[in-house]
Amino acid sequence: MSPDTPPAPSGPLATPARTGPLAMPARTGPLAGVRVLDLTAVVLGPLATQVLADFGADVIKLEPPEGDLMRANGVSRKRGMSSIFLAINRNKRSLVLDLKRPEGLAAVQRLLPTVDVLVHNMRTAAIERLGLGYAACAALNPRLVYCVATGFGEDGPEAGQPAFDDVIQAACGLAGLLGHESGEPAYVPSLIADKTTGLALANAVLAALFERTRSGLGQHVEVPMFETMVAFTLAEHLGGRTFVPPEGPAGYARLLAGGRRPVPTRDGHIAMLPYTGEHWRRFFARAGREDLCGKYAVDDRHARNAQIQALYAEMAAITRGFDTAELLALCRELDIPATRIVAIDELPDHPHLQAVGLFQHQQHPTVGPIVAVRPPTRFGRTPAELALPAPELGEHSAQLLREAGFSEDEISTLRTQHIIPPKEAAP
Repeated sequence: MSPDTPPAPSGPLATPARTGPLAMPARTGPLAGVRVLDLTAVVLGPLATQVLADFGADVIKLEPPEGDLMRANGVSRKRGMSSIFLAINRNKRSLVLDLKRPEGLAAVQRLLPTVDVLVHNMRTAAIERLGLGYAACAALNPRLVYCVATGFGEDGPEAGQPAFDDVIQAACGLAGLLGHESGEPAYVPSLIADKTTGLALANAVLAALFERTRSGLGQHVEVPMFETMVAFTLAEHLGGRTFVPPEGPAGYARLLAGGRRPVPTRDGHIAMLPYTGEHWRRFFARAGREDLCGKYAVDDRHARNAQIQALYAEMAAITRGFDTAELLALCRELDIPATRIVAIDELPDHPHLQAVGLFQHQQHPTVGPIVAVRPPTRFGRTPAELALPAPELGEHSAQLLREAGFSEDEISTLRTQHIIPPKEAAP
């Protein structure tokens, strides 16, 4: 927004002068008044747009007639409403359009001037074929923040190659790191590349929206999975390759040496991390092994890290003499960071998470009772919220088209032509 442009009624980030049928649903988050057209699918993009939706943005989830593929992945009580879909598509409204038909494209083109952000994770060639490339969209809305998640950066030789979480975990060095000791590469049993890049995508949208408050202009933003995850992995692992010429190979030696690992007790394991020299001195003193403080020079971080495997072996020999509860109590007394090893199935019943209300029981209108994870970020004045349940396929199609100025006759015609569903799902 230029300095002499009056701010939008709903906030400086939003497209100004929205009145009448385009008024936003009442939301409390810091992005209330911002409208997002979400053409993403699976995990990366939907997680990013859910962050924006949780923060108050009105997110229009545009789906093809067959729906987002993730509607079928995970545990399902009702067809098309899987556990994963429910987890990353709340606070959105679903619009179904067949973009391969000219009438579907025309409907999106009428929507574009009403939105602040368009997000997609299609290959560039595919979105250009649909007629929704950046140039075409910016011509209809010069204030549009057009954010695309690619697999590999568009200006490199891998541009356009298919990319999924496993592929990127392998390409960015993460799978190799997990196999460093065993020689057998492995994947993190979590969609870490998708989710990390999704968070980066949400951050990029926020930054571009902030810049727009100064310039008044939108822009094209690219968030490539490969480059994002390489930066993520090398934050601590660039190592000797930081310097020119290199001072050694890449890698954070203390982690690659495998020193840190859960420590054994008489009846299990805990995560225990004496992090400072003071921590180590307190622990060894309580164990009656003050001699180890000098042996491992615990107050000299460089010397301590150089012997980290042996140091952890000494610690493990001591912790085997404690029950899990005893060792956790000792760590609490000595102010040493520690926790029991928590299984994922235990998390919904974790006392701390129960106390802060992270898990909230809801009644989904078509799925029934569900457990939802509330937005973890807390805003003191403009709280994020669980405002809308994850939508049924096409649930809000007619509603959204009405808001964009479509008449009932036009909507009826689109239904007859099978551009939108014959009728909306029951809310």
